[in-house]
Amino acid sequence: MAKAHQKIQELSWEPQYHEPYMKYGTDYTFRKAAKKDPLKQVLRSYFPMQEEKDHRVYGASDGAIRGNMFRQVQERWLEWQKLFLSIIPLPEVSAARSMPMLFHVVPNPELHNGQAIQMIDEVRHSTIQQNLKRLYMNNYIDPAGFNNSLRNFHSDYCGTIGRQFAEGFITGDAITAASIYLTIVAETAFTNTLFVAMPAEAAANGDYLLPTVFHSVQSDESRHISNGYATLLMALSDEDNRQLLERDLRYAWWNNHRVVDAAIGTFIEYGTKDRRKDRESYAEMWRRWIYDDYYRSYLVPLEKYGLVIPHDLIEESWKQIWEKGYVHEVAQFFATGWLANYWRIDAMTDTDFEWFEYKYPGWYDKYGAWWENYNRLAVPNGHNPIVFEDVDYVYPARCWTCMVPCLVREDMVMADIDGVTRTYCHEVCRWTDVEAFRPTYQGRETPNMGRLVGHREWETLYHGWNWADVVSDMGFVRDDGKTMTAQPHLDLNPKKMWTLDHLRRCPPCGSPNVIINELDAAGKAAFLADYNKQGPAGRPAPASA
Repeated sequence: MAKAHQKIQELSWEPQYHEPYMKYGTDYTFRKAAKKDPLKQVLRSYFPMQEEKDHRVYGASDGAIRGNMFRQVQERWLEWQKLFLSIIPLPEVSAARSMPMLFHVVPNPELHNGQAIQMIDEVRHSTIQQNLKRLYMNNYIDPAGFNNSLRNFHSDYCGTIGRQFAEGFITGDAITAASIYLTIVAETAFTNTLFVAMPAEAAANGDYLLPTVFHSVQSDESRHISNGYATLLMALSDEDNRQLLERDLRYAWWNNHRVVDAAIGTFIEYGTKDRRKDRESYAEMWRRWIYDDYYRSYLVPLEKYGLVIPHDLIEESWKQIWEKGYVHEVAQFFATGWLANYWRIDAMTDTDFEWFEYKYPGWYDKYGAWWENYNRLAVPNGHNPIVFEDVDYVYPARCWTCMVPCLVREDMVMADIDGVTRTYCHEVCRWTDVEAFRPTYQGRETPNMGRLVGHREWETLYHGWNWADVVSDMGFVRDDGKTMTAQPHLDLNPKKMWTLDHLRRCPPCGSPNVIINELDAAGKAAFLADYNKQGPAGRPAPASA
């Protein structure tokens, strides 16, 4: 193996037939780094192993079809898979695209071999995930939403969050994006909940095919973790990199927490019908898989190299999940805007209430009444969708950085950038946009760092539109041309389903971010002060406050 690995290094990673064009540069330097790969990988052993894994995945797929698994899985669970399986292939493809960025900036022929293998891994992951989605579409009782999920994901008001996450792997400084953000934080920390905790919950809901596919994916992550760790050790060899490493660890940790915990936490807690009291909650899984296994076992030991670890952000992330109800606020937001989605969202029941109260004491006082209203307003009966009804919920502003709305109201902050007021869900997201993603950082030139620009706020794109036109424009309509793909319940009786006619009578789509920018300075200050007093569960600020 060692001989073969050495031979591979003789291949030309630096082409002689043209002048390489450095499109994706880095501000990191590797002048003193030892050029080693701790996990020597060669394709000769890689392909037979992956072939065997693929045989198992496709064998399980065949078994699921023959065993009629798709009609036995909980509908609540499979509906959320319309979102999950439309998101997840994009990060995989972005990860594949990010590896060539590292070829140019990491001067280590040994590691290039591992990066090339990771690129193949990511393409394989995307392929088997897309195939899983195709099987769901062909065999599940309600394929609407699976059938055009790639386009749906592009337009959806939740999908835009996943898009900024995936594109973070391929934009800006190559080491920040493809190494720190992707391999050192996303893959080393958060794939534990993504590819291990999620499959466990799938199995509990009668879906044994998703665990087969995602465990096949997760078994590749150790290689990717090794690539990230090797690059990290190289970067630590040069003292000039320390400032950038500490910046990037803060950004990468916080953005992963905001997006992955929002999505996976919601899928696991609100997509399941398994309410066994001895089942771990997402908070318990997070504490085990991320806090103990990643933070205490991986991050903290890096302090012996003199690296400052973002202890405050890890503790704040835990506080967000356990004390500030971050996952519950996100699930409530997804359900509030059900009409802008392409899957059906089931209401919570008494059994769900009891489980949430057991796992998260005080949950019912905060969220119980809203979910009861959600259930009451699920079937059209002369009223509008819940987002327009008086249920003590203030529609939130978007965070410019992570694009998850500012749901923990007390944490929302604002900043004026290029004459536009931007809102942020937390001070760390403000810091990311205003200080980290800039051409200078703490007096140091950082020309390769990206910028957070573009049309980022979903609501702003549709501000002033009639809701029927919004849904038609996104394409979230069933084959009859009027019934919506999304529904706030699981009943497929046509008489109980919402149509474009119901939406035509609703108030137009409004963007809080547009409204904020129409205010003067005093109005913006008053808006922020009121916003910070709102919540939990999106409640308006108390009248006496």
